[in-house]
Amino acid sequence: MKNKTLRTNSMKLKKVIAASLAISVLFAFTGCGNSSTTDNTNTKQESSSTTETGSADELNEKRNDLYQQENQLFADHKDAWDKAFGLMNKNAAGDDKSGNYADTLASTVESNKDSFSKEEYETLCKDIETIRGIEEEIAKLEKEIAASDSSDSSSSKSNESTAVFKGFKGKDLDGNDVDDSLFAKNKVTVVNFWFSGCKPCVEELSKLNELNEKLKEMGGEVVGINMDTLDNNEAGIKEAKEILKAQGASYKNLTFDSNSTVGDYAGNGNIMAFPTTVLVDKDGNIVGEPFMGGIDDQSNYDQLMKQIQSVLDQK
Repeated sequence: MKNKTLRTNSMKLKKVIAASLAISVLFAFTGCGNSSTTDNTNTKQESSSTTETGSADELNEKRNDLYQQENQLFADHKDAWDKAFGLMNKNAAGDDKSGNYADTLASTVESNKDSFSKEEYETLCKDIETIRGIEEEIAKLEKEIAASDSSDSSSSKSNESTAVFKGFKGKDLDGNDVDDSLFAKNKVTVVNFWFSGCKPCVEELSKLNELNEKLKEMGGEVVGINMDTLDNNEAGIKEAKEILKAQGASYKNLTFDSNSTVGDYAGNGNIMAFPTTVLVDKDGNIVGEPFMGGIDDQSNYDQLMKQIQSVLDQK
């Protein structure tokens, strides 16, 4: 069973993919889109203290507590929410964050209403209205956190955020130790973030394996990070290995501590959708912007190859 930290990171990441995959949100539903005054009021009463100004650490702690509240809803009704996340339209890629996350969830549930039983639909609608109130509190905290962050040194933060794989320690899915020497020996390492329940992630695995063979000739390699395997989660590792084998993907996949630098990077909003691919140089630095979308799409593959070649040309 996954530990509490892993469950938090995994569910938070599923939240991120849902938010990033919606281009537009419908605000006037006859079902889940309707606001529930009672639910919102209760949530605001429970979270009223979160709007008080505090230190950056206190603000982040309050925000994390609110995420925990949302994640607990996802965990309590896991089967229904897994079905909802699975219905996200992978072609509706975007990063519109202007609306309340509950509207994005409501859009998905309402447009796929026939896919749920009556009990599942009612449960999801109730959860969504609770999430709506939580998200309003999160939005307030985000503004306070942004104001607090603006007073920090941007250059030092930039250096910390790019050196994600420096000092890396983990294991491959067969239990062999892996460290940052993996990246040091490559001219470029293509790191792909995915999870087992992500259909577009699974669909691109065979293409990633082809890319890995090509990169070997160019002095690089592909490395996968399945978010369900973190903290050496045995069940997640077993499932990931079965999926990789079925898709003919033999390139290295890694597991590591979710509280590590890489775990923090993945769990704190840097991964905006699944699958996401980043390029890492020999010093463990992420180079350029994360690439979102499956490379089984030829245009995506061509775009990623341009990014890879750009890194190689700088060596």
